[in-house]
Parts: sequence; C-alpha cells; structure tokens
Amino acid sequence: MKSQDSSIRSRLLLSLLLLPLFLTGCGDKTAEAPPMAPPKVVVEKIQPTDAPLTFEWVAKTASSRRVEIFSRVEGFLDKREYTEGTMVNAGDVMFVMDKKPFEAQLNAAKAELSQQEARMVTAKANLDRVEPLARQNAVAKKELDDALGNYNAASAAVEAAKAKVVQNELDLGYCTIETPVTGLASYAIKREGSYIGFGKDALLTYVAQLQPMWIEFSISENQILKHNENVQKGVIHDPDNFDFAVEVVLADGTIYPHTGKITFADASLSETTGTFLLRAEVDNPDKVLRPGQFVRARLKGATRPNAILVPQRAVQQGAKGSFVWVINEEGKAQFNPVVVGPWYEEQWFIDSGLKGGETIVVDGALKLRVDVPVEIVEPANDAG
Repeated sequence: MKSQDSSIRSRLLLSLLLLPLFLTGCGDKTAEAPPMAPPKVVVEKIQPTDAPLTFEWVAKTASSRRVEIFSRVEGFLDKREYTEGTMVNAGDVMFVMDKKPFEAQLNAAKAELSQQEARMVTAKANLDRVEPLARQNAVAKKELDDALGNYNAASAAVEAAKAKVVQNELDLGYCTIETPVTGLASYAIKREGSYIGFGKDALLTYVAQLQPMWIEFSISENQILKHNENVQKGVIHDPDNFDFAVEVVLADGTIYPHTGKITFADASLSETTGTFLLRAEVDNPDKVLRPGQFVRARLKGATRPNAILVPQRAVQQGAKGSFVWVINEEGKAQFNPVVVGPWYEEQWFIDSGLKGGETIVVDGALKLRVDVPVEIVEPANDAG
C-alpha cells in the first residue's frame, strides 16, 4: 500500500510540474489573432479656390425720415383727425387747433388795415392840396413837410397792418396741422382739449417714413483695423468702390427679399461705444420692415482669393486646438493642426495649417491614430 501511495503522489507531483508548460503552450496558440482591418474613412482633396466672403453684424432698422409733428401756435387742441398707428399720406390733416381766437385776431388785423388805409387816403389828399400851394409860396414850407411826413407815416402803417394780416392768416392756417411725409403715424402725445404751449410742450406725435428703410449697425475699431490689414496683405479683396450688397436677416431667420447698399459711414469713432456707425438703405415696398426691429446685416461682395475651405465635420478639437487628419502618400493618417477662420456655409476657412493639395479625412476620423493605415471608401449615399 505504501508503494502505491508513493506512486500516486509522484504522478500528482509530475502533473503539477507539467501544468504550467501545458497552459503556456495553449496561451501561445490563442495570441495568434488575425490583424485588425484598417479603419475605413471618407476623404477629400483640398484645392485652393476664390471664395465669396460674408461679414455679419447685429443691426437695427430705422426710419429714413422720422418727422416730429409740432404745433406752431399756442392754444387748445380741438380735434385729432388720424387713427394712431396707421399709415398717413403727405398732406393728410392730423390735428386741428381751436381756430376761434385766431379768426378773431385775423378780423382785428383786417380792420386795422382798413383803418390805416383810410388814414393814408386822407394824408394823400392833404399832400395833394399842399404841394401846389407850396410851389406858389402860398403856404409855409413846414406845412408841406408835415403833409409829406403824414403821408409817409400812413403808408408805413398800411404796410405794417398788411404784415399783421399775413401773420394772422399764417397762424390761422397753422391751426390745421398736416403731415409733410407719407409714413406710419405714432400715438398722439396730446389729447383733445389739452393746452398746447411752445417748445417741447408743442410736440403732438411723429410720423416715420417706411420707404425706404435704414439698416444701421456698428463695427468695432479692431474689426476695421483687422479688415484693412487683410486687404493690404491680399487675403481679402473688397468690391470696387466698396459696393457691398447688404442682405437683411429677420429675427426668425427669414431672408428679407430686398438687398440694400451702404449709403453712410460715420466720419469719426464713437467715444461711447468705440465703434463706427454704418448705414444701409433698403427698399421696403410692402412695409414689412418697421423702425426699431433687431435684424442681422450681411455684407456680401468681398472675396478671399486662393482660399482653403474644408468641411466643418473634418475639423476636430483637441487639447491644443483645432486639427484635421491628413492621409500621406503611404496611406497613413497624420495629425495636422490648423487655425480656422470664419464659417462659410457648411465649411471652415483655414487661415493656416493647410496649403492645398492635401487629402484630409472627412468621415471616420474618430477611429484614427497617428501612422495608422486607412482604407479609403466612397461616401455613403444618403438618398437611399
């Protein structure tokens, strides 16, 4: 029995010694896995091209002619003849002042004119009698001088009375207040029965002309300097005579159907905001635009010669900034940092990092590593 037990222990010990060798041999056969397939990518070859350039700013609409309606005479407001917030045409009556005091003043002025004219007639008749007698030395020269002086004074009084009549006729006419422009009328600041004085107290409302409309926006000093630098370097070409087309984007993203032109650029920098004011004029035949709307103004017409454009999805973000994957001549992926510029449609302008002629990865970049061979495939057909 002892010999059998000894034999069993020897076999067990031998098995334990050979077990690691057996496991090692099995592990070597398992590690021989097939090589991984190269990642599939969609690529695009970059070619420099002359690309249109668009600049965009937040803007605000303004009336091209905003007229404040004032009363020219002092008195009580009798009627409001227009509907607040509606369109009015040039020449439409908007307010009527109480005319009775002005009619009375005009009648008094006319009566005074008649009185002065009667005095002038009397003075003229007296002068006509004295002149022949003075030539015959039948009266003293003083009487001729007095008669001539009375006639001249009466003539001057008549002219003064005529001027007073004209002034009172004007005041009576000012009682009917009309709009000088066609536009959108605001609310009435004064109500019927209010006493209207002079100065700011005489403001009744305002009318905003809607055709054409102004689009006003401001550009910072740094933006102006950077743009001029790019123009001097040839990075950007402005249109001839700075003839930009101004596209208006409404608050809901709708493109306004009419484009405008820049008609005014402020001569000086605003000390308050540090910006330059630009103004564009745009047609508004359907009165879609109203004063005070916030819109976006897009300036079109500039070009970027030999621009490098890459699809937006090709640009990746890393710890050190933006980069793209470039496929070299050996078909391997290479890490390529880039500096992106403005966005154009669904592409980025590349300011530096690419020169043109490179093959970059558009889709499939998430599986890439440096020097990994890739398989270039055609883009998927989205129509299916």
